[in-house]
This record gives sequence, C-alpha cells and structure tokens, in this order.
Amino acid sequence: MSSTITNTMPAIEHPTLSIVIPALNEQGNLSKLYMELNGVLFSLDMSWEIIFVDDGSTDNTWNDINSLHNEDPRVRGVRLSRNFGHQHALLAGLNNAVGDAVISMDADLQHPPEVITLLVDEWRKGYKIVKTVRIDEQNISAFKKVTSKLYYRLFSYLSGVDIQSGMADFRLLDRQALDDILQFKEEGLFLRGIVQWVGYPSSIIKFNCRSRLSGQTKYTLRKMLKFAWHGISSFSLVPLRIGILIGLISSSLAFVSVFYAIISKLVMGSAVPGWASSVAIISFLFGVLFVFLAILGEYLGRIMEEVRGRPRFIVSEKLYAAKSVNAEDEITASANSA
Repeated sequence: MSSTITNTMPAIEHPTLSIVIPALNEQGNLSKLYMELNGVLFSLDMSWEIIFVDDGSTDNTWNDINSLHNEDPRVRGVRLSRNFGHQHALLAGLNNAVGDAVISMDADLQHPPEVITLLVDEWRKGYKIVKTVRIDEQNISAFKKVTSKLYYRLFSYLSGVDIQSGMADFRLLDRQALDDILQFKEEGLFLRGIVQWVGYPSSIIKFNCRSRLSGQTKYTLRKMLKFAWHGISSFSLVPLRIGILIGLISSSLAFVSVFYAIISKLVMGSAVPGWASSVAIISFLFGVLFVFLAILGEYLGRIMEEVRGRPRFIVSEKLYAAKSVNAEDEITASANSA
C-alpha cells in the first residue's frame, strides 16, 4: 500500500485532537480515509492523532494500519483479539485516545472528513459534545429509513433519552465528557444513549452521508436487530413491558374466548360444558406466567452479565510511536515500572 504524506511529523505525546476509527475488514478504505483526514487535520493547525481499531478483521486491515503507522507515527493502531462488535471496538479506541477532544467516525468514508472542521469549531465555542445527524438518505433503503425512525422514537419514548433518527457514532466528545462516559462499567453499554444521558452543553451538525467507498456494510439485518434490542434492553425497562404486554394479550384472548362461548350458547343454543372456563383460566395463568418470566429472565440475565465481570474487549496488540507492543509486553512493562 502506498500513500503520499504531505506533512509527516513525529507523534506528539499529548495531541489536542484524537480521531477514533473502528475498522472491520476495511482493506482498501483506510489509505483513502487517511489521505482525506490528513488534509483536513493539517488545515486545523492543531496537534492530532488517528487511532484505528482493528475489530478482529480477517483481511489485510491490520497490515494497512501498520503501513500507515510506519509512514506517519501520528497514526496509532489498536488490535482486538477477536471481533467484539462495533460498540466495543469504539470503546477500545476511546479508552486509548489522549486528546483534549475526541472524534469518532466510521472507516468506510460515509462520514465525510471535512465535517471535522465544523465539529472542532463548535467545540471551540465551548460545547462539550458535538453530535451529527445524517440528512442525505438517498443511498439508504426505504426499509432502513422507516425502521430507524420507528426504533429511535420507541427508544426515546421508553428510555426518556431523546435520540434523533440519523444520529450515529460520528461525534466529538470533550475530554471532560469522555472521562465521565468511560466511568460507565456495565457490560451492556449503549454509547449513543449514554452520550445523551450524561448531558453537558451540546450542539448538532447536519451532514450529507456519502456512499461506502468499497467493501460491504457490516451491519446486516441480524446485527441491526441485535444492536437495536441490546440498546433498548440495556437502557430501559422495555423487556418488562413486553412481558406485561404479552400477559395482557393472553388475558384478552381469555375474555374473547369466554365471550365467544356465551355467543355460541345464546345463538346456537349449545356449548361444550366447561370449555369456556377452562380456556379462560389457562390463558389467564399463562399471561401471568409470561409477566413473571419476563421480569425474572431480564433481571437474572443482567445480574449474570455483571457478576461475571468479563472484559468488554481484549487488546492483543497496539501500535505506538516507536514500535508495536503486544498486550503481554505492556503488562510486563507496567509491572517492572511498579
């Protein structure tokens, strides 16, 4: 992989701006993304670093990150031991960012690098959080548009945290806001909700979404449904309400069955003896059972996840300014210094 560097400089220990970019099988996109970022960041006249997080890629993504790092030490790399998912990869990058302001964005160039200038301008005005909202949806299917709007309306209603449709993980976080967000240690961390929940003065930048440069989207329908369910269940009581809803539906069916039995008796003059009462009692009990199973299942599941205390991601290797350091060497160095 080759690229032309116009303003190569040594890595700075404490840059003003950090760019965090999760990447999963983004071979062929990173070089183009870096070139665009390099031009935009050079115009800002501030120190910066770019942190690419390889989320268990199976192609040459990590090799591309190594090449960029060798050409420009301001490019850093974090390699996860396996695929932990976009949110966890993003969290890994945020944990390793040291800038006074940290911008997160995708690696497929759908998030235009030129918008970074607007984000930084808002940050300089004093905003601790600068969010973005996608306004150009011509490249998005009608199904995704509708489901996205419905999902965020549902999430906002159930959780009390307002998230607009088109708002993703392309945002700027001030160091103070980021440090507070990193204090959240629960396993089911839903970053989009947490960013809204922490408060702080914020502003919104609207942008036109680009088309993916190359490769395929990593958010399949299955992953989108899993992500949506994980966000709601970790940030609201919707599982409990679903259980209650199922219970109410079951109970309603019981009453409908009773009503049907009464009409049959009055109109046709016959009915199966004991049928109505049996169906009504069984349906009602199943409705109550669904309610309690939902309550117990959700709470037990959350308790199990928290009690296990497993790490949300594992870093197998990092690229610093001088050399590549694996996780074991890093732990050994810390122990020796202590």
